[in-house]
Formats: sequence, structure tokens, C-alpha cells
Amino acid sequence: MFYYLNTFLIYSMFGFFIETTLKTFFFHSMNNGILMGPFIPVYGFGVMIIVFITRYVFHHSTRKVPKWLKLFIIFMTVFVVLTILELIGGIIIEKLFHKVFWDYTNFKFHFGHYISLEMSALWGVLSILFLYLVKPWMDKIIKKIPKWLTILVFIIFLIDVIVTFL
Repeated sequence: MFYYLNTFLIYSMFGFFIETTLKTFFFHSMNNGILMGPFIPVYGFGVMIIVFITRYVFHHSTRKVPKWLKLFIIFMTVFVVLTILELIGGIIIEKLFHKVFWDYTNFKFHFGHYISLEMSALWGVLSILFLYLVKPWMDKIIKKIPKWLTILVFIIFLIDVIVTFL
């Protein structure tokens, strides 16, 4: 359980730092995160979805799958699932906060504000890179995080959520 909680919290914070960097240096008008603190939960949920999909599809499979097919299945599954997450997240944020936090209408293959073929493909590629380059390295770190620190950061996250909604 602590592995998954740490994974969610760490990648929620990574999402915040990535978006803050992008906003600072490249996209000055970009909104980065609905919470007041250093968390963007949609990144944490996205990573958790990727982890669950790959574990469910490939770790519980008894058949040996060629690597190219495995990569294709992961890419397509993540492409679809994260696109749906992005759409649902955008709609929920707009309904709750009356703001549009991202808008892909300037992309050639967009479908409304919240999804575009280009970004969905990017999420698929980044997910493959994440699974094969970032995750193995981060898993070693995540497993060493003390439980008390996980609980402390989770309490800070919950306070951030409560303060944001008040």
C-alpha cells in the first residue's frame, strides 16, 4: 500500500515541478495545478493507471509476449486510457473551478479543449519512456521511503486538498 501511495504522491509532485518549469520558461500563460501546494494529482493518477495496466496486462499473463507487441499494446492502452483521464480531468476542473486549465484547440487534431491526437500520442511515448527508464530507477527510491514520511506527506496533501476546496 505504501508503495502505491508513495508513487501517487511523488509523481503528483513531479507533475507540479514539470508544469512549473514549463510555465516559467516556455508557456507563461499556462495554468499549473488546481491545488495550492506542490501537487498535481492527475499526474499521480496517470502514473498509477500506467502501473496497474502494465501489471494487470503483462504480469498476470502466462504467455510470453514479443517485446514489440508488448510496447504496442502498452502504447495503445495508455493512449486511450490517459486520453480519457485527461478529458474527464479537464471537465471536472472546469465544472468545479470554472477554469480551463489546458486548451488544445490550437492543435491540428484536437477534439474540444481537453484532448488532441498529438498530446495523446505524446502521453503514449512518454509512458513507454517512463516504464522502461524512469520507473525502475524510481522504484528503488520509493521502496526506501520511511512510512512516517509517507504519512506526513499524505497529510500535507490532504490539507492542501481541503484548503483548495474551501
